[in-house]
Amino acid sequence: MGFPGTWMTESESVVYRVVPKCACSTIGQIMFYSDHGRFFDGDIHDATEGLNKWALADSQPLIEQNVKAQRSYAFNCVRNPYTRILSSFFDKICGIQRNGRRYRGNLVPMLAQKYGIEVGAPEDGFEFDQIQSFRRFLLFARDTIRWRRPMEPDIHWSAMSGHISTFIHNGGRYNHIFWTEDFNAGMATVLGAIETPHAVDLAKVPRFNESEGHGPKRAHPVEAYFDDLSMHLVYEIYKKDFQLFRYDFENPGNKMPIGEIDLEEVHAKLGE
Repeated sequence: MGFPGTWMTESESVVYRVVPKCACSTIGQIMFYSDHGRFFDGDIHDATEGLNKWALADSQPLIEQNVKAQRSYAFNCVRNPYTRILSSFFDKICGIQRNGRRYRGNLVPMLAQKYGIEVGAPEDGFEFDQIQSFRRFLLFARDTIRWRRPMEPDIHWSAMSGHISTFIHNGGRYNHIFWTEDFNAGMATVLGAIETPHAVDLAKVPRFNESEGHGPKRAHPVEAYFDDLSMHLVYEIYKKDFQLFRYDFENPGNKMPIGEIDLEEVHAKLGE
């Protein structure tokens, strides 16, 4: 299996296990800057040089040797499961992707047919019942994760613990896991623990939100999207994420963690 979703600076100063919808664009750009003194011109997910990625064949032996020997500081970043699944819905289901098309081609028409999901369009200002459609999307997400139908689960809404565990299973070990909700403090901990060719001033780093502006704005507070049934579905899908990363399942309106992440527990539970 190797180390899917793993990025490493060319200087091997740091290793990062990407977790989709958890500030990965900003983190990748910070890593790129720390090696080259400039940000990548474009979406960092499209970069094929300047950053080692498991998806690039030439990078794989470098990443594998480093991670198995635990030579470099390794980290990842997590996010509240309620806001993460909402972000996935608005970005991947409702939004127009950077190639100008809908995500995964026929996915949205299939969701409209099988689940009655509406997503609006740029022409009508993305007018649709966001709460109703999101709750129907949640049923679809649960079906993909629990039964792998009508398709395999997508990386953007599969559980964070699943992404994070592959790194551990194959011999990696994390030095730090931090929250998107306290990004600067978490990233400062990483940068303070490593030596980089170029210093990074976090206060001057822009937020690289590649999905912003391509779809509808969220019209309601987070908690409005989650009734008792949808909270139950979210817990069914993301139980480990709530427990390991200390998020508040009882209150969808509280995006902040309610305890400290225990790295030993993460490695024990996700290494099983």
